Amino acid sequence: MTSAKPWLSIRLRRFPISFRVDRRVPIVLVLLAFVALTSLVFNVSQGEYPVPPLQVVKTILGLPANPDYAFVINTLRLPRALVALLVGMGLATAGTILQGLTRNPLAAPEIIGINSGASLVAVAFIVLLPGIAVGWLPVAAFLGGLGAAIAIYLLAWKQGSSPVRLILVGIGLTALTGSLTSLMITFGEIYAVSQALVWLTGSVYGRSWEHLWPLLPWLVVFMPLALVLARDLDTLNLGDHLAQGLGSRVEWTRSLLLLCTVALAGTSVATAGTIGFVGLMAPHLARQFVGPSHAGLMPVAALTGACIVELADLAGRLLFAPIELPCGVITAVIGAPYFLWLLYRNS
Repeated sequence: MTSAKPWLSIRLRRFPISFRVDRRVPIVLVLLAFVALTSLVFNVSQGEYPVPPLQVVKTILGLPANPDYAFVINTLRLPRALVALLVGMGLATAGTILQGLTRNPLAAPEIIGINSGASLVAVAFIVLLPGIAVGWLPVAAFLGGLGAAIAIYLLAWKQGSSPVRLILVGIGLTALTGSLTSLMITFGEIYAVSQALVWLTGSVYGRSWEHLWPLLPWLVVFMPLALVLARDLDTLNLGDHLAQGLGSRVEWTRSLLLLCTVALAGTSVATAGTIGFVGLMAPHLARQFVGPSHAGLMPVAALTGACIVELADLAGRLLFAPIELPCGVITAVIGAPYFLWLLYRNS
């Protein structure tokens, strides 16, 4: 009696694209989607004006419900909860790509320098141009992250872009951009600086539809692109020489994947600030669920990141109510010990 095959093959009829994923992936995706949506509903229901979860579901779906809840749910709380989900997905996907590109389990957007580049330009945007529309902030953060990625790539180039050099240069660039960000905060106007400091902590507090809509197109474009490149990322994990021998255009593929990382991490940072350790933790948890193949790992990591940020925001609202802790504080409290444990395990 033969055992069931451990892989599922997925082919798109209209496009020359196919995926090979672990059989656990569909089940894990359904479970994570349930956790993410349940945490969203409970997040929306909590606050100074509590709303029953069933009323939240009815209002979101447009079913007959108490009209007194509509403004609180649709205008004040739902956009914040959706931003938390999308930001978690973006950061987790960016972290998954970076760990695959560098073949290093400790790589993440906040460690390699992309988040710090996006933060520098975003803080400059907040401090120096306070009157500009918030819709331009993702563009500014993307340019900052892109500039950091290009600098890392060029400084790490030596007859090719070694994964080890990418990480080392990224750590150095993180220190440099962090110092410049602190300098800008020191000399900025007090109101703009206070805004920047709250934003740097990492929070979805006060996020509205105005913040959600500029974020959405970036995720809609670059998350599917990253998924299409998942098989190439698996090939790169074999090493540059072997990947070239298998016909992969190593530098071109690496550049496209790095662009996806910059877009996803930069716009997420622009929307919710520097929520740390999501891009580090989510890929590791996802590997425990579905293994290392990136075709299944990416969507599972994305939903894992969405759950982490959503639950962190919910915990920040409930732990010391009525005082709210930024979700970036919660992820840091969990992520820092996790990072130290990873360091110890990989020593």
